[in-house]
Amino acid sequence: MAAISLRKGNTRLPAEVNRVLYVRNLPFNITSEEMYDIFGKYGAIRQIRIGTNNTRGTAFVVYEDIYDAKTAVDHLSGFNVANRYLIVLYYQQAKMSKKFDHKKKEDEITRMQEKYGVSTKDKS
Repeated sequence: MAAISLRKGNTRLPAEVNRVLYVRNLPFNITSEEMYDIFGKYGAIRQIRIGTNNTRGTAFVVYEDIYDAKTAVDHLSGFNVANRYLIVLYYQQAKMSKKFDHKKKEDEITRMQEKYGVSTKDKS
């Protein structure tokens, strides 16, 4: 597989680099304001989404510019926040969708429909 790269001047970026970062190992009580303070130092941020109760300790950070995202990854991977070392990765859609097993979810829905007598078939 050929490596696709982006250029800005003489800077070449690897293919996995993108504007969306996936952050793990965050303190559970971190606020959006604290996230903007930490990540905003490296460029303009379009959006930050902090995990819910099921995904506590994680967040997505979307930068306006891909080079700002790269700078943030370079500087914040391993950064200490409230005695927790951040894990900052580039978001990879293919990798995340693999974690969500669609077949398993469909089987679970079918099992629940059978258990409670719910049908999705048209009754006409």
